[in-house]
Amino acid sequence: MLEEFPRNIIPIEIPPHTVMLRGISWDSNVYLLRDGEEALVIDTGTGVNWHVYTEIWKKEGYLQGIKRVIIFNTHEHFDHVGGNLILRHYFENKGMEVLFAAHEVTARALEKGDDYIILAYSYGRRFEAHSVDIKLKDGDTLRIGSLKLELIHTPGHTAGSSCLYEPEEKLMFTGDTVFKGTVGRTDLPTGSGWQLQESLEKLLEFDVSFGLPGHGWVIKDWRGNITEILGWL
Repeated sequence: MLEEFPRNIIPIEIPPHTVMLRGISWDSNVYLLRDGEEALVIDTGTGVNWHVYTEIWKKEGYLQGIKRVIIFNTHEHFDHVGGNLILRHYFENKGMEVLFAAHEVTARALEKGDDYIILAYSYGRRFEAHSVDIKLKDGDTLRIGSLKLELIHTPGHTAGSSCLYEPEEKLMFTGDTVFKGTVGRTDLPTGSGWQLQESLEKLLEFDVSFGLPGHGWVIKDWRGNITEILGWL
């Protein structure tokens, strides 16, 4: 039975467009960006707690007036993609158009349902393959209303790992590439420590007010955080 009310999760608002929900249990953090009649969901968790996140969005009015939603996955792991289809169903039931977006490498894994990479079995669940409507490459732009987010391909945690950079507010959505004080593991399929180091050096070039990671807390000192990590990699 689904819970009637969300657990004690406080949405973290980053004005004027962004809402962060801390992931429950194994779930990734789930982000919602809104501009005009369009919204962007960044990562969807395992799908176990989808009703908690959607109830908060509903209660706080975050989806009011939204007609089109893009669901973007930062990489291929189940704790970031497991809620994809159930969230698409939720949005479509509310009359919204839904599109999936990802880096082309991540898109291939999702369309094949490649569980060697997706790792749903490690959560005791199954991943249902689905098409990806928008396949992106390094430097491509994802548009949400008037917002333009740049995709930065940052392999290392997985081959398809990518960040999204929103230059207006200088926000960097990092997935599991970099966290506050640490990085995503590189010992899983398609991971690479050398590639991760190169990706971190690439990310140093961006002017970032807040790093918004796939797990854990906001990264406030962007350059200091990455520089410290590179010192022990």
